[in-house]
Order: sequence, then C-alpha cells, then structure tokens
Amino acid sequence: MDIYKNKIKDLIINPLTTRVDDRGYLIEIIRATDPFLKKFGQVYVVGSTSKGTIRAFHKHKKLWDYFYITQGSAKYAFYDDRKNSKTYKKMETFILTQRNPSLIIVPPGVYHGWMALEDNTILISTASEVYNREKPDEVRVPYNSFGYDWSIKFK
Repeated sequence: MDIYKNKIKDLIINPLTTRVDDRGYLIEIIRATDPFLKKFGQVYVVGSTSKGTIRAFHKHKKLWDYFYITQGSAKYAFYDDRKNSKTYKKMETFILTQRNPSLIIVPPGVYHGWMALEDNTILISTASEVYNREKPDEVRVPYNSFGYDWSIKFK
C-alpha cells in the first residue's frame, strides 16, 4: 500500500488500485485489514447535484471519516484543530476524483469539508462510529471559516 502523507498529522490519502478486465472494473475502497481502519460504524452516500455546492466545515470528537468519490470530483479542505497536535492550525487541500481513485482518512479533531467540482458528484463515506442523530458527534462552523478560499485556481 502506497499511502501519501501530508501536512496534517494522521490525515492520510490512500491511492486505490483499479482492477480492470473485459467485464469492467473493481476498486476496493476499504478492507478490515487496512492498518488505518480504527473501527467500523456505518457507510453512507452523499450526493451533490450541482457543481460548486459546498458542505463545510465540521469536526468530530471521536469519529474517524473515510471518504471516497465514486462519481465526479471534489475539492476537500482540512484544518487541524487539535491543540496537542504538532500540525495544529495547519490547512490542507486535496482534489478527489473518480478518475484517480483515492481514500481520504480524516482523524477526529480535524475540521473538514468539500465542494463538488462537477454536477452529480457522489461521495461514499465510511465512519468509525454509528451516527447519533439525537446527540451528534460534531462541531460545525461556517464554510468560510479559517479564511479558506473555495475558489477554483486556474493554473
């Protein structure tokens, strides 16, 4: 496994392998034997029907998130809010797309959000805990927190 590590401690981008044959393709997103899988809670799908839609920001106290884009592409932003982390207050941006499949592993205490870069972008999310609808494990702040710039950079 060739895991890409970045500026924020414990935030991991895990490139995935696409296995192709004459029937189509198969991508393994997450396995019980993956060293970064802390615990299994639930899997859910999030769809964003319109390009430019932003879902941000929130963090968890206990829950780990595992994100995979199955259709379209998305810009992800992360902010380390863990005071005891050596990467406290650092920000990171990643682009995930179905064309270059990867899994993002987000630790507790890291604010995260995403913006759809294409219409009909679909995210599969695996969580380490079952979501408690009555008492959610999350802290939410506005999408424009931390001075983050959601605009598209033309290079």
